[in-house]
Amino acid sequence: MTVEALAVLSGGDRAEADQQAWTTWLSRLVDPSWRPNEWNADAWLFTGDITNPKTAAYGCSVNACDRVVMSRSALCDLCERHFERSDLDKESFTKAFVPPPVRRIGVVPQNCRLTKGEARCRRDATTAGLCRSHHRACDDWRKRRPGTTVEDWLRATEAGPLDRRPDCVVVGCTRQQATVTSLCALHRVRWKAAEKGASATGRLDLDTWAASQHPYTAMHEFSLAGLHPTFRLELLHGLQQRDLRGGKIDPQAVRWVVFNLHHLPSLVTAPAEELDALDRKAYSNAKAFLREARWAAEVAHERFRGIDPADKTTWDLVAVGIPSSASLSGRRRNVGTVDFNQFPQAWIRELTWEWARATRPTSKTLGHRLRACKIASNALSQRPGGGTDIAALQFADMTVVAAAFRALLSKDGTPLLAKTRRDLLIAFYEVLDFGRENGFLDRMSGSFTRHASHRIPDEEPNEDEIGKALPESVIHQLDAALDLIGHNFVYGLMAPPDVTAMFTAVYTILRDTGRRPHEVARLRLNCIECEDGDYFLIWDNGKGRRNRRRLPIPTSTAHAILQWREHRLTLEVPASSRDYLFPAISDDGGVPHLRPGNLARAIRAWADSIPVINSTILKADGTPLPFDRSLIIPYAFRHSYAQRHADAGIDIDVLRELMDHKHIQTTLGYFKVSLKRKREAVDTMRLHVVDRSGRPAPMASATAYEARSVAVPFGNCIEPSNVRAGGKACAIRFQCAGCGFYRPDPSYIPAVEDHVRSLKADLETARAMDAADFVLRNLQDQLDAFKDVVARMEAGLDQLPADEQEAIAQASAVLRKVRATAGGRTLLPLTVLNRQESSR
Repeated sequence: MTVEALAVLSGGDRAEADQQAWTTWLSRLVDPSWRPNEWNADAWLFTGDITNPKTAAYGCSVNACDRVVMSRSALCDLCERHFERSDLDKESFTKAFVPPPVRRIGVVPQNCRLTKGEARCRRDATTAGLCRSHHRACDDWRKRRPGTTVEDWLRATEAGPLDRRPDCVVVGCTRQQATVTSLCALHRVRWKAAEKGASATGRLDLDTWAASQHPYTAMHEFSLAGLHPTFRLELLHGLQQRDLRGGKIDPQAVRWVVFNLHHLPSLVTAPAEELDALDRKAYSNAKAFLREARWAAEVAHERFRGIDPADKTTWDLVAVGIPSSASLSGRRRNVGTVDFNQFPQAWIRELTWEWARATRPTSKTLGHRLRACKIASNALSQRPGGGTDIAALQFADMTVVAAAFRALLSKDGTPLLAKTRRDLLIAFYEVLDFGRENGFLDRMSGSFTRHASHRIPDEEPNEDEIGKALPESVIHQLDAALDLIGHNFVYGLMAPPDVTAMFTAVYTILRDTGRRPHEVARLRLNCIECEDGDYFLIWDNGKGRRNRRRLPIPTSTAHAILQWREHRLTLEVPASSRDYLFPAISDDGGVPHLRPGNLARAIRAWADSIPVINSTILKADGTPLPFDRSLIIPYAFRHSYAQRHADAGIDIDVLRELMDHKHIQTTLGYFKVSLKRKREAVDTMRLHVVDRSGRPAPMASATAYEARSVAVPFGNCIEPSNVRAGGKACAIRFQCAGCGFYRPDPSYIPAVEDHVRSLKADLETARAMDAADFVLRNLQDQLDAFKDVVARMEAGLDQLPADEQEAIAQASAVLRKVRATAGGRTLLPLTVLNRQESSR
């Protein structure tokens, strides 16, 4: 109907014409080929497929039962009653129980049990599994033969199968007509009641009455046939929109809405009070479907009236089509809104709205940009004039905005990371750049712009304060409590032993490989490779966008992963998780593997379930203080992995490769040692310096340890000329074990052991080269001397108390980390050379 035609109508005629036009427009919007295996468009009947993961309908757990239930691994009401009376466990019951024949009319119709040869009676069973005609014949036969059963009659009868009767005239009803009417037995009962109720007002027309009736629907069915044409189109559109967003179709919830709102002509014209009252009394799934159907109908009706959702200043993210950042497909499953009216400055409201309309960003990008603009808006609101006059904004205003970003705090009151603050400031600049490039900020002064002074620089992390790495003593305690991991943690339909096995494997990988939580969660089934007896983990560096990385791992770790993989292959997992080592909870989440959030919850629950976790800090009475369990998070194991290697003195380039860092500066963060820790390490180690014969040669002070020592790869040297030359004037070519100026200490034991292995290799090479005896003798003497150095230092350590050995071990780790970043030279700044510079 044209606008001109509508204009001449009024009152009820106009409303009726509007509804007719709305119905016609909506009929073109719905998809007639939607779910062809489940939706019967001619009968307006939905019959859920229990094999479709997007339909909330499942088969009864009893193997011999064909009934439908509404939750996985559940029993139908009939089997549930028999199970409660049985002495079997559920697994045995589901295998052995055979349900009795159907006896009630209110169930899914089945064919009569009578069979002759390969032919079976095609009429609906009503009682004892027989159709009405055969049941009547069976009753007559059994009355003449007391004590006989239905099975006896089936074996003895000469009656043959009967053809199927026509379907009931009620649209969508798949039951057969009764003998003397065009209705099935169920609707005949309802018709008699309706006819009796209408007897006082006049005769009731059967065809008119049948057109308003709903067919009988089973647990996995619903019908829209008896609804007003507009209302049923609105519900169908809501169902299709839910399906497009990846939501499940719940027949039971749809039936509830249909039953309670069957009288409505339309959702968009229904009284809001009635719908709100029904929403309050609905159960959760029905409430969710009702709200979603209302939303879909209202959004479609606005489009019908020519209103674009993006033209509003408050956006419905689903209606506008803003893709979700959390979904692999980008489809948004949940309704969300964004209000551009949150900004008191009109120019920011219009700018952000125009930017969003032009770019149609993902929800993550949209939220990030609006957050940045909100920070700037709040800062400008504190300025004279509130930042409302775009032409009055100056450089000083931008400086205030930049200061607001620089001072941002997290929810717990601590400063946000510099990168986070910098990214937000850049996001605000990008929105401004969009406005200038597209002519929305022509009145803005050129001085209201970014400047080098507004930059937010990187901050130097203080390793002693971060405390992200878990102490090895805590990890040992976690290892001892590994049998508790996954207990009472519900993970979809996975059995408790399977949950424990999965998270045990996850923890092992976190601990032994140092990969990020999301990198572990998305490991593939084929993530292990073996080459010449060495195992490698194949993983994707999502943060650095570098895939198929290879990490050498211990054999025990590889075996733990392979053991879980074999177990995982025996489990039934969501279809989308088939290629992943750690499956998702279900196909509904949009992510085909274990979510990092679920991993974090499992680790938190496990840490909380361990009775005692001690820290390395002792109370006055010598007992350890409890460890802060909030520090036990998945990412902490990555820091522990790096710290473990750094403390062992591993070369920094090797650790960079293991961590897969792009820049060496990132790896350096694990080697940084505070001035306090350096001084404490030197104070401990100077007392345990020895000479080449193993006799104690302690340094008088920490300053003497640094000033009189020059580091060589496997010890210190105090020869004056070599000290002045920075270790480059050795007269005997670094044959330290035979030099009286050699001063090793326990922090060099790993380096000396490495040198011993190198000397062994050199000796074997010299023998293969048929070198002269003096060469072989020299190498052998050096080898023996250095082995003696290690043996004497270890013997001396063994005689010390346990607490002193632990202090030496910690000091050694600190000094090895310092040497790893100093190229083998001792760099221990024990004094402040420039106090003004150091205070900045």
